[in-house]
Amino acid sequence: MTSDTTQTEAVTAETGNETEELRNLIAGARVVLWDFDGPICRLFAGHSAERVADELVRWLEGRGLHGLLTGSERQSLDPHVVLRAVDRRHPGSDLVAELEARLTREELRAAASAMPTPYADPLIRTWKALGSRLAITTNNSPLVVREYLAGRDLDPCFAPHVYGRTQDLAHLKPDPHCLNRALTATGASPAQALMIGDTPTDHEASLRAGVPFLGYAHNARKEKLLREAGATVVVESLEPILRTLRMIRPEPSGA
Repeated sequence: MTSDTTQTEAVTAETGNETEELRNLIAGARVVLWDFDGPICRLFAGHSAERVADELVRWLEGRGLHGLLTGSERQSLDPHVVLRAVDRRHPGSDLVAELEARLTREELRAAASAMPTPYADPLIRTWKALGSRLAITTNNSPLVVREYLAGRDLDPCFAPHVYGRTQDLAHLKPDPHCLNRALTATGASPAQALMIGDTPTDHEASLRAGVPFLGYAHNARKEKLLREAGATVVVESLEPILRTLRMIRPEPSGA
């Protein structure tokens, strides 16, 4: 047996195992907890998250608060990193409230040009049609989520289960607070749920809540980060989830 053959068989076995794990995750899910930015849409597709993070840093610097952030925090491409960093040093302050309000305004602007993740809409509608309960568990503002869902006519699929950023920023993921809120509201045990997320913080939150995790990674960098965080099932597209769901849980006639 050649090394190439051995490698091919190993890859095939790994793919087969992951396909079976995907089937098991979907079959066991009665409540599906979705992260928002990534699995459902690219919120900042036309409104750069990097620019938003930079503007938050500049706003702080303009108030003489440059020293609140470390060098890596100032250079972060994620506005939530900036928000969390300030909250750790001044929890519950007016400064944090103003920074959060500014981020919410930027997210609301971004929602107007957000790009739907391929297959997200039909997957959401199919899962709902099959009787599953759906919730959104996100670090984004719930106002932003609801605006986006209304624009896609998806709000009936989730209402009222949208659990986003609150004034208590210590509850941002990886804290499992929003997942636990969703579980309590839907009356589901962690084992009956499934979390779909695209970041290591999503994965950690699901672990801490005891909820099975399905990773979504639209590029190799995202997949690498999820794998390194311990995610065992990661898809590069939502299409195989939709296909598998339709195979193991056919929609009722006339649905």
